[in-house]
Amino acid sequence: MSAKKQIDMLNGSIWDKIILFALPLAASSILQQLFNAADVAVVGHFSGSIALAAVGANSSVINLLVNLFVGLSVGSNVVVASYIGQNDEKRTSKAVHTSILLSIISGLVLVVIGLVFARPILELISTPEDILDLAVLYLQIYFSGMPFIMLYNFTSAILRSKGDTKRPLISLLVSGIINVLLNLFFVAVLKMSVEGVAIATVISNVISSLMLMYFLMHETDALKVDLHQLHIDLDILKRIAKIGIPAGLQGIVFSISNVVIQTAVNALGSAAVAASAAALNLEYFAYFVCSAFAQAATTFIGQNYAAKKYERCKQITRWSFILGTICTSVVCIIFILAHKFFISFFTSDLTVAQFAYTRIYIILSFELLNMIIEIISGCLRGIGYSTIPAIICVAGICGIRIFYIYTIYPSIASYANLMWIYPISWVFTSGALIIAYLILQKKAYYVETLS
Repeated sequence: MSAKKQIDMLNGSIWDKIILFALPLAASSILQQLFNAADVAVVGHFSGSIALAAVGANSSVINLLVNLFVGLSVGSNVVVASYIGQNDEKRTSKAVHTSILLSIISGLVLVVIGLVFARPILELISTPEDILDLAVLYLQIYFSGMPFIMLYNFTSAILRSKGDTKRPLISLLVSGIINVLLNLFFVAVLKMSVEGVAIATVISNVISSLMLMYFLMHETDALKVDLHQLHIDLDILKRIAKIGIPAGLQGIVFSISNVVIQTAVNALGSAAVAASAAALNLEYFAYFVCSAFAQAATTFIGQNYAAKKYERCKQITRWSFILGTICTSVVCIIFILAHKFFISFFTSDLTVAQFAYTRIYIILSFELLNMIIEIISGCLRGIGYSTIPAIICVAGICGIRIFYIYTIYPSIASYANLMWIYPISWVFTSGALIIAYLILQKKAYYVETLS
């Protein structure tokens, strides 16, 4: 494999390699989110708060529908990384081709779901009538590009499995610039509304995914893609599903709880919906930083666990926490201190802005708890435990949020009290995951050492 593009995860220092892996990955995720942020900012300034709310109302729905398949891409990352750790080029190649075909199938399934169920789902979560038609239009156009969104997720997961996070970053940098330019052209010049930003997003996703496919088709190692060899290897699919389905179901249940919260936000009116859409973009940036270190932990531990380097796995866990804490804290502090500046990119409506400030204060102040959840879950997936962290997160995050919304919140209904459910659920879940990790990692390393 190319030494220039591959990080040696099995030997040498750890902290610097985690940084080399995580920071480009975080930048890639942030650029990907900038697709949506650009949509929100452009429609907020050129089309008004109604269009802004229409775009923002879709975020929880999009996550709900795509998370299972995004989870499968996590499974692909772990499986390919483990075969690389075992130096098994034949099975690495089979895993790559299985993953590519799986991404295409997943995308086509999501196209059908998005086009058919866009309106029923948005009506189910009580999307305000004044934004419903625009929200449906945006969602249907967005989902028409799902095959390319899924292709990007899987191809970037494949490249991450050998430590290559730079080329996904390059592809998103190119497509992100194009996305912003197209947003301005369609909305500011052609006077289109949400349909303009949706079309721009689809085009940019096509570009980023095809760039990564080009890179993989020109690889010189086991990750090289040959379109004639695309097929589903059932044994490898089972391994991907064993890791990916619990991760995907965890994401789905997260999204269900967020849809429940979005329903409560919708009930507070379009200003609250628009504010959440704006603030959520800043939250995503902080989340992507901690998620990048979680994915680094998964990939690094996946390779080292397969190579039976158990002490190195523990060192990877420690460094992931240290570096993740530092980087996540810096991002959160910047957004909290300069919240007015950042929100001004999305709206000039003072009512919307005030709601957004409230959300930023509450959620970003406790983002480190979310980082603990992400990194521990990532470490456990790296050693083959995907179901247990999924169950804990479903019960601890989703269960508490849904319970709060339907029992406690109605008597204290306000935007601020609604936002407090995020850190409350993180406290309980992070505590439970810490206990689970201490038990499971000892069991995994001890059993494997005996064998």
